[in-house]
Amino acid sequence: MSRESNPSQTVTEQTSPLLESDDPEAEIDPITRRIIGGSLINICDEMGHKLTRMSYSSIIRESEDFGCALLDEQGRQLCETDSTPLQMGPIPAYVKGVIELFEERGETFTDGDVIIHNDPYYGASHAPDFALIVPVFHDGELTAFSVTTAHHLEIGADKPGTCIIETVDSYSESIRLDALKIVEGGERNETAWQMIADNIRTPDMVMGDIEAQISAARVGASRLNDLFDEHGHDTVKIAGQALMRYSERMLRTEIKDLPDGTYSAEGYIDGYLDSENPAEKDIFLAVDLEIDGSEISVDLSRCDDQLDNKPINMPFAGTVIPAVLLVIRSTLLDTESFEMVPQNDGITRPVSVHAPKGSIANPRFPAPTIARFTPGNRIADLTLKALAEVVPEKVCAGVGNLKVATTSGVTDDDEYWVYMDISSGSYGARPTKDGLDAVDTLYANTRNNPIEDIETHYPLRVSRYELREDQEGAGEYRGGYGPIRELQYQSDGRLSIEGDGSKYPPWGFAGGEDGSPGALLVEDEIDESTPRSKLSNKPISNGQRITLIGPCGGGWGDPLDRPPEKVREDVVDDLVSEERAKDVYGVVLTESQEVDLEATTNLRDQKR
Repeated sequence: MSRESNPSQTVTEQTSPLLESDDPEAEIDPITRRIIGGSLINICDEMGHKLTRMSYSSIIRESEDFGCALLDEQGRQLCETDSTPLQMGPIPAYVKGVIELFEERGETFTDGDVIIHNDPYYGASHAPDFALIVPVFHDGELTAFSVTTAHHLEIGADKPGTCIIETVDSYSESIRLDALKIVEGGERNETAWQMIADNIRTPDMVMGDIEAQISAARVGASRLNDLFDEHGHDTVKIAGQALMRYSERMLRTEIKDLPDGTYSAEGYIDGYLDSENPAEKDIFLAVDLEIDGSEISVDLSRCDDQLDNKPINMPFAGTVIPAVLLVIRSTLLDTESFEMVPQNDGITRPVSVHAPKGSIANPRFPAPTIARFTPGNRIADLTLKALAEVVPEKVCAGVGNLKVATTSGVTDDDEYWVYMDISSGSYGARPTKDGLDAVDTLYANTRNNPIEDIETHYPLRVSRYELREDQEGAGEYRGGYGPIRELQYQSDGRLSIEGDGSKYPPWGFAGGEDGSPGALLVEDEIDESTPRSKLSNKPISNGQRITLIGPCGGGWGDPLDRPPEKVREDVVDDLVSEERAKDVYGVVLTESQEVDLEATTNLRDQKR
């Protein structure tokens, strides 16, 4: 995982010869295995609850942009909590990156250590996502890791906040924390703590969140040792390996039922639409997904090259691989159809991912990566589109990407305030259901930050928050509606936007229409004719409004096949106008907004 030898594929299975026999599952009965598996998940869930209750920032406390997991001594994941996939998916890469850095430096783990890490070229998802890692010892031997990750709202970059879309390299986008022991053998490294606090604009909030992460990780370590005491250390370790093999077997079984072949999807992200450099806008991404027996290989070789001075490059291990794995796992092992399949190292084994060094999906150090979110979500969307060729009944149409806004300023007491607002996207329609409205999508899965929380803690007012109208991807099942979110500044400040989807609409499927692009508007600006999805540290005046408009998801199936009553319901809910109901869906309503069945049948016959 070193910067010089960043792998282009997922790590293959490794086993612990001390605990495995030729038939390890014969050594533990299925009931004990299941009980231990449930206990492991409960530990992670408790870690997550502790973290949300103790954290200072809204991004963790309200949006739940965090992850918690337990791993074995080799960095193989045993279990995780239920929060944000993009926080949990990279955790094994974080730990393996720390292990590699320790080996390079000749450092060792000791009981009582706490390590902080955020290097995207050693496994991190991107620099704002700090991992706090607690090594777990049993009888004096390293046996596991308890890990929390979380998004921090201020990280000492060359601009305030974490929505940074203009920066030159990895050094300028954050304070760099490469496998740093901030607690060593149980003793706080006060110099390290002071160094971090002195280099961020909101030290009380960030250092408080770091403390919360440490406390949650220590809870995980303590509960895991309790589990060792209850069932025996070797029994728990063998059960963990058996659960990995179970998850691997379940995914391989589903892959094996798919037809062999290569399935592809391609498209663009906005990039920097106002740039004069053609290489910085309309960035091409492509996914070639090959199914061979019980394995899937995902090739990203056709993606555009990295941008050396723009931070939308994607860390390979920390962003790209989790995006691909999330879609494959959630599509083929949908929880509506399957019992709970543990999310652990076994899920990674049937899937390999390749991206050449120097591409936007596998950049070379020190290319900046802090704004990797929207391109990574587009990789997930294209993986979904490639799978649509194989399992159309299990996927949705095109997904509307998100926008993230960092608002910041300085108080009369010369103190910084920083807030990050996640403006939701939408899901595409499904084979039997409409798309989801105004939600975080794919590997984000963070929650809406309540208006009351925003207006209580920051000089901001949410002056408008509603669903869009007449913009859905029409279909037998319609795409989800994106939101309109308007923020009004109550003091002078600055604004940065990290987003995508203002030019390229979410794709429709099986006769459904494409959705609608989003938009970004700033009050009192002269030129709003050019679509854009990004802003860099723009001054905003007291009273000025910004409007974030989310894309609407793609439709599924012929709009003329949509049940007329469903169309009428959308009209009554002010989501679809009567004109659009007639022109697009062929549904005619009476003056009392009831379906005119005869007129509707005649109109649909004409349109067909």
